[in-house]
Amino acid sequence: MLSLDSVSFRSGDRVLLDAVSFSLAPGQFYGVIGHNGAGKSTLIRLLGGELLPSSGAVLLDGAAVHAFSAKARARRIASLPQKLPDAADFLVRELVMLGRFPWQGWLQRPSAEDVACVEAAMAQTDVARFAAQPVNTLSGGERQRAWLALCLAQQSEVLLLDEPLAALDIVYQVEVLQLVRQLIAARGLTVVVIIHDINLAARFCDALIALKSGRLCRFAPVGEVMSAAALQEVFGVRLHLLDHPDGKHRVAVV
Repeated sequence: MLSLDSVSFRSGDRVLLDAVSFSLAPGQFYGVIGHNGAGKSTLIRLLGGELLPSSGAVLLDGAAVHAFSAKARARRIASLPQKLPDAADFLVRELVMLGRFPWQGWLQRPSAEDVACVEAAMAQTDVARFAAQPVNTLSGGERQRAWLALCLAQQSEVLLLDEPLAALDIVYQVEVLQLVRQLIAARGLTVVVIIHDINLAARFCDALIALKSGRLCRFAPVGEVMSAAALQEVFGVRLHLLDHPDGKHRVAVV
């Protein structure tokens, strides 16, 4: 599985991530929290092999992530960036089919397996009904689900999401997080998501990765991080913790 061994990343004189170590467990939903500029997006890009550590190592089953070819890495790790690429000219089915690229040969036509994977991914994300529509005709939540379908068609075991809720209203935020939880249950995915709403993180995630000024502040189950002392350490603000009416988790209020 994916792990970081004393990973640091520098950009010029700036240290964006400093000696971070942890290991992800299969089938878990991790929320990455922290101030703007804490190193969250840098962490996601390092986990996905997009960035090379300045020191330390990002490991996938004990081997350096960057040592895998792009295709081999994409078979194991799927990621969605904060700013989604322009897909205006694609139909939803065509977009989702791009997720099969790691499994295809050069100029290979989609196989029956590719088509089956795409249909299954669209069904799981409830975008099959939009298959013949241009991506740019979808709502924000529908578009996010289409991109998640692309990642599912990729059949990777790890899914990295960089602020997938940023442009969505609360209805679509909850919808996307519910979908991710369903996918974890159905496929055993390991998911890492950058999320700014601590209460949504507490509701849907299993564990939290808290960063502060590039350092790992907390890496623990949600219940351990949802305390006044822990959240003040992460955010520098005194928050009050209340029991949610469902009795299953706590919520933070100013």
